[in-house]
Amino acid sequence: MKKIVLFIAVILLVVTSCGEKKKEETKEVETATEEVKKPEVKQEEPTNNDVVIEGDDNMRFNLKRIVVKGGEKVKITLKHVGKMSKELMGHNLVILKKGTNLNEFGQKANAAKDTDYIPEDMKDVIIAHTEMIGGGEETTIEFDAPEAGEYDFLCSFPAHYAIMKGKFVVK
Repeated sequence: MKKIVLFIAVILLVVTSCGEKKKEETKEVETATEEVKKPEVKQEEPTNNDVVIEGDDNMRFNLKRIVVKGGEKVKITLKHVGKMSKELMGHNLVILKKGTNLNEFGQKANAAKDTDYIPEDMKDVIIAHTEMIGGGEETTIEFDAPEAGEYDFLCSFPAHYAIMKGKFVVK
């Protein structure tokens, strides 16, 4: 009888201690998940034509809309606020002319590794683009604002264009 009671006590001890471990692991996962915050997406309104946009290791731009004044120079600074290298998580910013097929451009960019993912046969549809940068780097471009209207912008690193895109608006 003592052996049966001892056996049951050992089983209960094992079962309850495993349950506590699972609870602790679940709590750790919940805490870790809470700590990962998505970047805040801002809406930029025209104040000047000097724009700073950030890209991160989660394949996100912090701006989905860039608004500038027409008839003036535009200066865009791209900052890669992540830590991953250019080869693993490179970012650039490419502004396309109206009517450009975003998917066609993105697919051709995927195959253009030798030219930093800027397809040679589609350079004529690009208004402006930055160089490709990695974590902790930044780059700046200056160009004349095109005519008033909405234009697509994107990151041309492989597969990024599906998420890292937005509208470049000239007022």
